[in-house]
Amino acid sequence: MQFLDKTKIRIVSGRGGNGMVAWRREKYVDKGGPAGGDGGKGGDVYLVADENMSTLMDFKYQSVFKAECGENGGIKNCHGKWAKDLYIKVPVGTVIKDAKADIVIADLTEHEQQVLVAKGGRGGRGNARFATSQKRAPQFCEPGEPGIDRELILELKLIADVGLLGMPNAGKSTLISRISSAKPKIADYPFTTLIPNLGVVRGINGDGFVVADIPGLIEGASEGVGLGHDFLRHVERCRFLVHLVDLTEENPFDNYKIINNELEKHSHKLASLYQIIALNKIDAIDEEKKAEMLEIFKTESDKIFLISAVAGDGIQELVAYMSEMVKKIEKPVSEVVVEEDLGAYNNDDSEYEISKIAKDAYIIVGGKIGRLAKVTDARNTEQVIRFQNILTGMGVFDRLKAMGVKDGDTIIVGHLEFAYYADEFYG
Repeated sequence: MQFLDKTKIRIVSGRGGNGMVAWRREKYVDKGGPAGGDGGKGGDVYLVADENMSTLMDFKYQSVFKAECGENGGIKNCHGKWAKDLYIKVPVGTVIKDAKADIVIADLTEHEQQVLVAKGGRGGRGNARFATSQKRAPQFCEPGEPGIDRELILELKLIADVGLLGMPNAGKSTLISRISSAKPKIADYPFTTLIPNLGVVRGINGDGFVVADIPGLIEGASEGVGLGHDFLRHVERCRFLVHLVDLTEENPFDNYKIINNELEKHSHKLASLYQIIALNKIDAIDEEKKAEMLEIFKTESDKIFLISAVAGDGIQELVAYMSEMVKKIEKPVSEVVVEEDLGAYNNDDSEYEISKIAKDAYIIVGGKIGRLAKVTDARNTEQVIRFQNILTGMGVFDRLKAMGVKDGDTIIVGHLEFAYYADEFYG
């Protein structure tokens, strides 16, 4: 299975259904009356964490997701049907960001945890909702609110207890294949592992913990050399690290220092995680070099394991200590800062813009104003007056006055065009 840990998707919530202008026409009902129903609400969009997913690969083949739109209102006061909400599954450990605002919306770290990323549009009201004792036959309705169209960046950070680090060909894949049922690709050349591998290790008491095998770092990874730092995000949630050192290399201690230097460049918090040092491939060196390496590395830690991932030497002791440390060390607190302001995915389309397009002409564009203009019949005086009252309530004429509008100037909103007079519009 291919691995994908970062991608961009586009999500669109459902538009609300339009209200209806309708009238009762019943044989034995005197005078009838307005009977236009409301439109249905558009579908919301949720992202849901699923522990059965381990990669974002599904989004390579589908990157646009649209919720259903609400049904339009009907006659006889029949309301439109609400649309179904859309639920999109992502792997546990997915961080969700708004691509445009560059803010984090959520960090989904638990199975079935979900977050609302786009709210569906509200359905418009039918003309029956506007009837009053003074206005018994309203000739207008409301359009439904539009859905929200936004791009999201999905970034996967694997959920693991222990991270395996080391130079390319240090034996990480061999070790994880021996201590778990994971089957990573193993070969005698560097960069055999090109994607992170997860393995579940069973402890002596039958309890288990998850180990992540991270593709090899090399010097200069922070500048993009080799595989770069891309996969280090997958050990940011680990309790501690197991640093595997290949003793058959010319300068094992220098290699150990290089890896730690790259960790520091990526994140000080990552570099400060507790490390278990595992000196690997002891079956391929003599006793003299083994003793020499053990003495050198004692300056770095008081807990060093001499192992052979291939032969199995020292593996049982290493796993037992890892199991013990998993119980002792708490998982690090996530540093992902979630934006608490939900306004980014609410349907607030009250923003509008006013531009002066000529010496005596102004044009108004905006979400709510534009939508209302579309359903306003310029030949219907009642609808036009209602539209102008809405503009007054939204402060449009206050802004026009501040911009220097004069009596007789032309105001254009969508297909509507009328002359401004302060006595009529401003009071």
